[in-house]
Amino acid sequence: MFSDELAKISWDETTERIAQMTDNDVVRALHKSYCDVNDFMALISPAAIPHLEEMARLSRKYTEQRFGRCVSMFIPLYITNSCSNSCVYCGFHRQNPMARTILTPEQIENEYKAIKKLAPFENILLVTGENPAKAGVPYLAKACDIAKKYFANVKIEVMPLSTEDYRELTHHGMNGVICFQETYHRENYKLYHPAGMKSNFEWRLNGFDRMGMAGVHSIGMGALLGLEKEWRTDVVMMAYHLRYLQKHYWKTKYSVNFPRMRPAHNEGFQPNCFVTDKELAQMTFAMRIFDHNVDISYSTREPKEIRDNMATLGVTTMSAESHTNPGGYHTYPQALEQFSVSDNRTAVEINRRLHEIGREPVWKDWDASFDETFRVG
Repeated sequence: MFSDELAKISWDETTERIAQMTDNDVVRALHKSYCDVNDFMALISPAAIPHLEEMARLSRKYTEQRFGRCVSMFIPLYITNSCSNSCVYCGFHRQNPMARTILTPEQIENEYKAIKKLAPFENILLVTGENPAKAGVPYLAKACDIAKKYFANVKIEVMPLSTEDYRELTHHGMNGVICFQETYHRENYKLYHPAGMKSNFEWRLNGFDRMGMAGVHSIGMGALLGLEKEWRTDVVMMAYHLRYLQKHYWKTKYSVNFPRMRPAHNEGFQPNCFVTDKELAQMTFAMRIFDHNVDISYSTREPKEIRDNMATLGVTTMSAESHTNPGGYHTYPQALEQFSVSDNRTAVEINRRLHEIGREPVWKDWDASFDETFRVG
């Protein structure tokens, strides 16, 4: 299990190694045809910032060689916001006095029909909160059974399951699972997930092994950037995890995600760091150079300008539309959402807070700054 491997990797030592990377380390990594995790540390380090233009060029080259000039689109569907967890950063946490919804099979099918009217989508991601008593494997199996009538590719983003449960869902048409570890920092993980199923660090971490053992066709992973001040360390831990999974479950396809946290409105949870556009681009380029074949996914949390530009430079999958409230496409289109998608008010708030701590803006005029920073011919 990967938890045994992670126990051998020091968070503090990894953070220090990243900070100590030199320009020579970066140049060496850029000239290798196959990179290891040590090379990835160099590419994700501050020492790589002067090389972003070259990294962008390499990232585009490898992406076009492996994926062509195609971007796969998927649409997320939240089928329940019922949840037994207490994640301090999530609007679905059980202490939040919000209306809870568990869509019926009929309502789920209505959502599928509404989505198909938007566009000829073939890739759907079924998302739930974590409530196994009311929305467990039988509920998910029924949702997958119905989805097969409308979509060619059905993935889920739900609570971690047992190997047997993952295998059972593959028999109902489920061919992919996405699960965010959120953070690989074992001690801090408990602070962000104080109660509920998700508070068990090892159970969540080893869920990826269980997916592999169940023969899941596609596994998606990610860290929630902003939970830790050392976001680079979390991304490096994810690189270790990716290499481990590829070695042990080599028949499976993998994808990585880089969701960025935003400041909460009012008195909600505030991120411990803000990942800038340039840093997001750096980790995307670094991941593509590190692994030419991994699927790199962006969601509608990212502004349109970033998504449009990064689609040519490393990103291969994007979500289309996005309603993070159950039934948001047909049944309850005006319901409250778990997370907001990108908007100018959020960008203004982030930039105000960044100015207060002396850092550069997260979202600027991307078209202009992009052309200036990454002159990729």
